Amino acid sequence: MVLAEVKQNNKCKIKNITKGQMATKRLYELGLNTGAEVKVEKNDFGPIILRVYGNKLALGRSLAEQIEVEEVNN
Repeated sequence: MVLAEVKQNNKCKIKNITKGQMATKRLYELGLNTGAEVKVEKNDFGPIILRVYGNKLALGRSLAEQIEVEEVNN
């Protein structure tokens, strides 16, 4: 499953990022790295709003489709 498919208010854990090296580095700097747990706060249209380590982050859909995740129990 990819991050763009996770429903609103669900939590997931990042398994893999399949984007280029520069994008992966930038996501790592934002706290989105392998093993990080994120909560999807908004996923209806436009950018996806995430909560990562207590901070809100807006992420474009095309980038969210490149992040493989697994859902965790709320």
